[in-house]
Amino acid sequence: MKSVRLIATAAVSALLLAACGNPSDTVEDIEKAESPPVEAPDATGTAAVDDARLLAAGETPQEWLTYNGTYDEQRHSGLTGITKDNISELSAAWTYDLQTGRGIESTPIVVDGVMYLTSSWSIVYALDPVTGEELWVYDPEVDKAVGVKACCDVVNRGVAVYDGKVYVGVIDGRLEALDAKTGDVVWSKVTVDQSKPYTITGAPRIVKGNVLIGNGGAELGVRGYLSAYDAETGDLSWRFYTVPNPNKEPDGAVSDAVFAELANDTWGNDGAWTTDGGGGTVWDSIVYDVENNQVIFGVGNGSPWNANLRDPNSDGDNLFVSSIVAVNADTGEYNWHYQTTPRDNWDYTATQHIMLADLPLGENGASRRVAMQAPKNGFFYIIDAATGELISGEPYANINWAEGLDEDGRPIEHPEARNNDPATYAGFVQIPAPYGAHNWHPMAMNPDLGLVYIPAMETAQAYITDARFKSKPAKWNTGMDLSAGMPLRYPEGTVEALRASAKGTLVAWDPVKQEARWTVEHEAGWNGGILSTASGIVFQGKLDGTFAAYDAATGDELWSEQLHSGALSGPGTYEIDGEQYVTITTGWGHAYGLAAGFLFKDTVPPAVGKVITFKLGGEAEIPPLDTGLIVEPEPKADPFGDEDMLQAGLVHYSRNCAVCHGMLGISSGVLPDLRWSSYTASAEAWKGVVMDGNLAANGMVSFSDVITPEDSEAIRAYVITQAHMNETTASPAEDATDGEEPALPDDAEPEMEAGEGE
Repeated sequence: MKSVRLIATAAVSALLLAACGNPSDTVEDIEKAESPPVEAPDATGTAAVDDARLLAAGETPQEWLTYNGTYDEQRHSGLTGITKDNISELSAAWTYDLQTGRGIESTPIVVDGVMYLTSSWSIVYALDPVTGEELWVYDPEVDKAVGVKACCDVVNRGVAVYDGKVYVGVIDGRLEALDAKTGDVVWSKVTVDQSKPYTITGAPRIVKGNVLIGNGGAELGVRGYLSAYDAETGDLSWRFYTVPNPNKEPDGAVSDAVFAELANDTWGNDGAWTTDGGGGTVWDSIVYDVENNQVIFGVGNGSPWNANLRDPNSDGDNLFVSSIVAVNADTGEYNWHYQTTPRDNWDYTATQHIMLADLPLGENGASRRVAMQAPKNGFFYIIDAATGELISGEPYANINWAEGLDEDGRPIEHPEARNNDPATYAGFVQIPAPYGAHNWHPMAMNPDLGLVYIPAMETAQAYITDARFKSKPAKWNTGMDLSAGMPLRYPEGTVEALRASAKGTLVAWDPVKQEARWTVEHEAGWNGGILSTASGIVFQGKLDGTFAAYDAATGDELWSEQLHSGALSGPGTYEIDGEQYVTITTGWGHAYGLAAGFLFKDTVPPAVGKVITFKLGGEAEIPPLDTGLIVEPEPKADPFGDEDMLQAGLVHYSRNCAVCHGMLGISSGVLPDLRWSSYTASAEAWKGVVMDGNLAANGMVSFSDVITPEDSEAIRAYVITQAHMNETTASPAEDATDGEEPALPDDAEPEMEAGEGE
C-alpha cells in the first residue's frame, strides 16, 4: 500500500524510506505489477500544464516548469529581481527538513503556487513555495533491500508535471503519476524487469503527451533503453533500446530497424555483454528539440566497462554505448547518433546534461541549431541538432587519455589508455577517472553572454583488468581491478595526498570559440549544479556546503552562504507576488559521498537533507549541523590473517564494499564505517550479516551469491587490520547505540558505483 500524507501545518514526522529497480527485455514484459488506476484529477488550477505551456516556459520565468527549466534545458532564468547590486541582502526565507541522511539531487518544480520535489528513495513532496509549508508527501515505500541495485546512492533528480499530475520515476523501476492536488496515485507502471539490477534516478520529461523515462544499472549488468508512456493512461507508446539483445534479434521495439542496419555489426557474438546486458543505460539527459521534432538523449557506459571482457572477439564501436542519440518525438524512430567514446572502456558515459542553443556557427556567421554536451570524457561537443554532424570538440578540463579528435570526430587515444593487462601495464594513471571531468551536476547557459557554465573536476584512475572477473562476479560488475594501486596498509599522508589530487572548477566556456572565458577553482573535486539568471548572476553550491553567487561575465564571487550540508543539486529560481526566490536541495551522499567522501568527512560530515530557499531580506535561519551523539571509535577485535588473506580481503572489499563503505576501509560517515562495526567482533556475527543477510530489512542484503565464506572472512580481516593500523582516521558522529551508524535517519545502504555511472 503506497502512502500519502496530507497535512495543514509544516510539522514533519519521520518518513519511511526505501530503495531501487530494473527494465524488461521485451516490450510485452512491461504490463505487470501495476497498481489499479484511479480517476484522473481536474487539472484546472493545480499543475494545469499543457503542451503550449511547456513550449512557452521561457516566457514565464516566474515558474520553473521542468527539471532544467525549459525544453532547451539551458537552466537560465529571465528573472532580474536579484541583482549584483542587491544580492548582499539575499538570505534564507525558509527551510524544510527532508528527514534523510542520503544523497539529494532534486531540482524543485514550481507551478501554480506549489513546489514539487523529490528526496532519496523517490519520496515526493508538495510544499508552499513562499513559506515552505508541507502540503502533502508521497512515499512509494520501496523495499530497502532493492537499494543494493543502486550503483550511485538511492537518489532522485526530480519530477515532471502535466495535466494535473506529478510524474516520478521510482528507484525500483516504477513510473508513477500522482494527483497534483493530493499526492494520490493515478497510475503506476513497472518499466523494468525487477529481477535484474535496474534503477531509476533521473527526472522524467514530458513530450507531446508522453512521459519519457530511462533507467540505470550498467555497473551491475543490464541492457539500457528509453521508454515513452502515455501521460494520461500510462500505456507504453514506444521504446528504444540502446544496445542489441544477446542474440541480435528483433525486440518488437522501435529500435529494431536501426539495430539490423547499423548497431548489431558493431558488437561481436560472444563475451560478457551477452550475459550482462551490454549497458548503455539512459539515466539522465533527455531533451526535446522542438524545432526538429525529436528527442535527444545521452547513453551510458558499457557493461562491463572493460571492453576486452565485454566484447573480446571484435574491435567494434559497441553502438550506442557512450553516445548521443536522436529519435523522432512521435514514434521513437532513429534519426542520428554521435558516439563520444567509441568502444568505451572507462565508464565515460555520455548521459551528462545536453542543452540546445542557436549559435552563430553557420555559413557567414548564420545561426545554427546545436546540441551541446560536456560528458565524462572531458571534451565539449557541439553537434548540429538536425543532422548529428560534429561541428567541434575541444577539452574543457585537464585530460590525458586522448590528445584530441581526428577529422572523423573520433578521440586520438593515448597509446596506454587501453592497456588494461596487469602483466604489461606501464603505470598509466588516467585522467579523468570514472567520476568523469563532469558528472550528473547540471550545467547552465547565459545566452546573452554566450557562455556555458560547467561544474568540472579532475580525478585519476589506474584501469587494470580484474583477474578474478567472471560474468556477475561481484555486485559491482566493471571488469576492472578496483583495488589497483591501493596500499594494503595506507601509510600516513595517503588520505591527504588523495585529497590534494582531486580538483574542481567552475568553468565559463565559450562554445563558439571553444575555450574557457574564466574559471573558479574550488577546494574539492565534486561540486554542485549551476543556475544562470538574466541579471548576470551564476549560482553554484559546493561540496563543503557553501552556496555561492558569481558574476556571470567575470567569475567574481558576489555572495555566499553556508548551508551545513553538501550543496550539489541544481538550484532553481521562481517569482511569486513580485518577489524572486532561489531554492536548492541539500544532502550528502551520492557516489562520491559514499565511495570517496572520506576524503572530506572533516568538512562535510553527514547531515539531514533540506530544501533551503532564499529571498532578499529573508529572516529564516539555516539550522546548524547536528550529527547527534559521538562515541570514541575503536576496533572490536584483534587483528588476524596473513598477507595473502589480507590482500584477498582488500580485493573483495574493493569489489563489493568500498562503493558504499568507502575506499581503504574508511567511511565518509554517511553509511557505517566497518572498521568500528560491532559485527566485526566475531566470525559468526560477521557471517550473519554478510553471508546470511540478517540485516536485509535495513538494505544490507546477503552477498553469498558473489563471494564465498572464505572471501567474507578475508574482508573482515582486512577491515580489522585497517582499524588497528589507522585508528586516528575515525569517521565523525557515530551512533552510541552500537558504535556503528551515524545518528541520522535509518536509511538503507545501496551498492554504489564509484564513478556515478548508473
